[in-house]
Amino acid sequence: MSHAPVIAAVDGSEHSLKALQWARGAALRHGTGLLIAHVLPDHAQLYAGRRAALHDASEPSEYPDPVHDWVRGVLGGGAALPDGVRYESLEGSVPEALRVIGAGALMLVMGSRGRGGFASLLLGSSSRAVASTAPCPVVVVPHADRDAGAAGSEDSAGRVVLGLHAAETPDDVLSFAFAEAAVRGTTVQVVSAYAVPPAPALVVDRPFEVIPPEGLADEGDGVPAEREMLRAQTRRLEPLRTRYPDVPVEQAAVPGDPAGRLVDASRSAALVVVGRHHPRRTAMSLQIGSVAHAVLHHAHGPVAIVPTLRDDV
Repeated sequence: MSHAPVIAAVDGSEHSLKALQWARGAALRHGTGLLIAHVLPDHAQLYAGRRAALHDASEPSEYPDPVHDWVRGVLGGGAALPDGVRYESLEGSVPEALRVIGAGALMLVMGSRGRGGFASLLLGSSSRAVASTAPCPVVVVPHADRDAGAAGSEDSAGRVVLGLHAAETPDDVLSFAFAEAAVRGTTVQVVSAYAVPPAPALVVDRPFEVIPPEGLADEGDGVPAEREMLRAQTRRLEPLRTRYPDVPVEQAAVPGDPAGRLVDASRSAALVVVGRHHPRRTAMSLQIGSVAHAVLHHAHGPVAIVPTLRDDV
């Protein structure tokens, strides 16, 4: 069990309220602490550096931060709290401040938009920048217009959906997805996409077909690319099945667009997990891969963007 905290990035908006509640549930499931971080606006950064435990937050403070009082009200309603909840005010730009504090985190959770977000935007600039640069997994919780209901809740209901490119997705992404499924007591659904011929007549919108590993030996009616993709999945998943024997696994190979399938799956998922960088990009790239980008913008539930966490890969 990790002792690294779950970080909730808050700004007092309704979007960050959803992120705070999701992060509270994640910290409880993982048995770790919850660090609530607020990046102060420019005019308030003279108060930066204040750090306090929530149980002492009722004491008068010479460093006023209205979001701190908001957090106390949100978490003071009798809901279960993780051990070791604390609050920290940060200074600097939102992406940079959260990048620094995220270095020691199990995950960083934030809303898809902040106080300054336009209603027409699907993803705020800060959320996108943090998901692109943070050194830890970043979970982006969607705003109400995109939330599919149960998928956006803090409960453990729903699968953990893993977007997998069998040849390229780093092991850290798989490990994060299986660890999340394990603490939730739920299934990992692994979704991979294979290329289809360019002729329109051959592009068929096939539904998800969940294939048990023992079914891969039967050639059946599946197309060769689908069968090969399922076999490649099985090879990549074998170490994770060994490490997490109690986590059920469903495998799905689909033609064409992986992002669209992951967005569809997000309607009933507890969490969608994708890797951040294409392997040919550098570790400090400011861009995320096209699949992660599309899923972040359109998913109907929480999305985890997982970087490569080890230095040796």
